[in-house]
Amino acid sequence: MKKFWNWARDENTGVRTLYLDGVIAEDSWFDDDVTPKAFKAELTAGEGDIVIWLNSPGGDCIAASQIYAMLMDYKGTVTVKIDGIAASAASVIAMAGTTVLMAPTALMMVHNPLTVAIGDSEEMKKAISMLSEVKESIINAYEIKTGQSRTKLSHLMDAETWLNAKKAIELGFADGILEGEKKRNQTEDFTYAFSRRAVTNSLLDKVKPKLPKENTGTPIESLEKRLSLIQH
Repeated sequence: MKKFWNWARDENTGVRTLYLDGVIAEDSWFDDDVTPKAFKAELTAGEGDIVIWLNSPGGDCIAASQIYAMLMDYKGTVTVKIDGIAASAASVIAMAGTTVLMAPTALMMVHNPLTVAIGDSEEMKKAISMLSEVKESIINAYEIKTGQSRTKLSHLMDAETWLNAKKAIELGFADGILEGEKKRNQTEDFTYAFSRRAVTNSLLDKVKPKLPKENTGTPIESLEKRLSLIQH
């Protein structure tokens, strides 16, 4: 059975990572009920938080719906990281993330569902009705995640809207920018504090030995007085 997903586990943290890369259910999700069962079995084989790396142009909307439902029902935290593209059906899967992060260069695309129909006018009407219901079901997922109105979401789908990371965050499809480990290491636990008193005392300690030592101690006392003013 050809799978479009792959699991990995971090031996240090125990966090499981799911890689969804490529066309969703490119073989079939309709004819082989073993496929969703296999995915669910692997998903529930462990517990705890999971990370999903998502890069897909979309695919089978039924497959996406099932994956979405499974991830929404999963007990642990689901972090979705879009490093390439989450288009069409893949954008629906992304909506299951507790947190959705996008690389600065990543894209998301939403559009109306597509199908192929053959037959007379009645068959065409049935196809149109079916597509309308599929669209409404997709809007359900978008609405829950984004909080946008159904009308606005419908217009975005009609226009086949492409979203960069910042636009996706603005509209609620994503929660943040995916930052590299290098940048986090540079910024985490970094603080900068400027203490005038510490600088003054340090300067005073360096200058004192070089000043002439008079009995009155006036030069040093004068310097201490002047430097003390800086501290205020």
